[in-house]
Amino acid sequence: MVEPAEGLGTNHRREEREAVELARKYGLELVDMDHFRIDNDLLRSIPFDTMLRYNFVPEAQRDGRLIIVMVDPVDITKLDELELLLGKPIEAKLGRRSAIEEILKRSEGAQRVLDEASEDFRLQLVQEDAAGDEVLSLDSITADGSPIIKLVDSTIFNAIQRRASDIHIETRETEVIIKYRIDGVLYQAMEPIDRRHHQTIISRVKVMAELDIAEKRIPQDGRFKLRFEGRNIDFRVSIMPSVHGEDAVIRILDKESMSKEFRSLRLDVLGFDHATIHKIRKFIREPYGMVLVTGPTGSGKTTTLYACLSEIQSSEDKIVTIEDPVEYQLRGVTQIPVNEKKGLTFARGLRSILRHDPDKIMVGEIRDEETAQIAVQSALTGHLVFTTVHANNVVDVLGRFLNMNVDLYNFVSALNCVLAQRLVRNICRHCKREVQPSEELLMESGLDPAIVSDLTFFEGAGCIECSGAGFLGRTAISELLDLSDHIRELILERRPASEIKRAAKEEGMIFLRESALQRVFEGVTTLREINKVTFVE
Repeated sequence: MVEPAEGLGTNHRREEREAVELARKYGLELVDMDHFRIDNDLLRSIPFDTMLRYNFVPEAQRDGRLIIVMVDPVDITKLDELELLLGKPIEAKLGRRSAIEEILKRSEGAQRVLDEASEDFRLQLVQEDAAGDEVLSLDSITADGSPIIKLVDSTIFNAIQRRASDIHIETRETEVIIKYRIDGVLYQAMEPIDRRHHQTIISRVKVMAELDIAEKRIPQDGRFKLRFEGRNIDFRVSIMPSVHGEDAVIRILDKESMSKEFRSLRLDVLGFDHATIHKIRKFIREPYGMVLVTGPTGSGKTTTLYACLSEIQSSEDKIVTIEDPVEYQLRGVTQIPVNEKKGLTFARGLRSILRHDPDKIMVGEIRDEETAQIAVQSALTGHLVFTTVHANNVVDVLGRFLNMNVDLYNFVSALNCVLAQRLVRNICRHCKREVQPSEELLMESGLDPAIVSDLTFFEGAGCIECSGAGFLGRTAISELLDLSDHIRELILERRPASEIKRAAKEEGMIFLRESALQRVFEGVTTLREINKVTFVE
C-alpha cells in the first residue's frame, strides 16, 4: 500500500520540477493545479474531444480571449489549430499533465461523453439460471442501440463513478428528474427529461430488474446485477406509483469496490475518536454478550459492525451473519441473505445459525419480538452477538426492547454496550477554507459567540473534486453507553431516562451532540451539517 503512494508522490514531484523548468525557460505562467477551480459553464461550451485531443482545460474567458491551461503551450502549431477550431484568440498557460488529465476525467465533460455513449459502451447484465450459476448475457434490448437504453446505462455508469449510493427517478407533471444520493445528500444528475420519455425509462429499469412492465398501480421490488470493469455490482430496485406516474429508486450495492481504506476495514477508518475505539475494542473481544449499534437508516450501523467483525476475525472462530441484504462480502465469514418471499426471516435464519455452532453472530437488524428474544438468548448462552436496532439514542434502545416484550433482566444481563451513531459529511480537503459563522448560526447551534470567538471554523468552497458541494466523504459521530453495574441497577429499577443519562455522564460518557461539536472544532465538518443530524441540548 505504501510503495505506490511513494511512486505517485515521486511522479508528482518530477512533473512539478519539469513544469517549473519549462516555465522558466520560455517565460510561461505556471498554474497551481492543486488549487485549480474549473468553470463548468465554460467547460460545457468547448467540445470535450477537443480538450482530450489537445490536453487542455479552460480557465477563463476575458475580452474575447480564451485562457487555457495546457500541457504543451510552446507548441505553436497546436495553438494555431486550436484557435481555428474554437474560432477565438487563445492565451495559454502551463499545467501538469497528470492534473489536467485528472480534471478532464472527473469533469462534467465526462458526463457528456456518457450521454452520447458509443456502441462499444455496454453494461453486461448478469442473470442467474435455474442452477443458480451466474450467466453473462447482454439484455436482449441492448442490441437495437435505443437512446433510452444508453441513457439508463450511462446514468448507472455515472452514478458508480460518482460514488452514489442510490439513483432516484422522480416523475413530475411535465418532466422526469434523475438524482443521485452522494454522501447522504441528493444531487440532480442531469437536466430534466421530457415527461413523454418517462414510461420508457421506467420500463427499461423494470426489464433489467425482471419486473412486470404491464403493472403500474402497485409497488414492485426487484434486483439485478451488472458486470462493470471486471466486477459484479448488485442493484436493488423499488418502483412506486405516484400522482404523475411511477417513481423508481435504484440502490447500488458495490460489494467488490470498497475504497482502499475499507479493503482492510477497521474501526480507525470510520472516524470514531480514540477513547470510543478503545472501549469498543474491549467490548468486541468479550467471550459472549451483545454489542448493539443504533441509529436511523443510512447512519453507517452495518459498516461499523463489519469493522468490528474484521477486527476480531480469526481462523479459530466461526462467524456467521444474517443480513437484509448482504451489503459487502467479508472474506472468511459465512453471510446469509434474508429472503422473506421464501420464508427465510431473521428469526428463522438465526435459529438455523445457532445449530451451526457459531462463536460470533451478526444479526443485520432486530425488527420483531421473536428475533429480539432469540438474539438475547444467544448472547446469554455463550455467543457474542452483534446487531442493530432503530432508535434515536442509547437510552431509547432500552424502551425499544421492552416494547418487544424482552425480559428486562435477561436483556440487561446480555448487553455489553450500546453504540449510537450518525454520519456527518467531511469538508472537502481540496477547497477547505476558514470562515466566520454568523452570530445567528452560533446561537442556533447552542454556542455562545463570546466563548467561541477564538475558535477557527471551516467550510468547503466547492471544487471539481467534490462536484461543487464543499463536502467529500463522511465520518461517524457517536455516543457509547458502557453497561456498568450502576447503570444496570438503574435500568432494572426502571429509573427515568434523564437519571440514567446523568449517571452515564458522570461515568464519562460523551453524548452525540458533544461528539459532533468536537468534529466541528477539529475542522472536520460544519455547524450546519451537525445541526441536521443532532439536537441542540
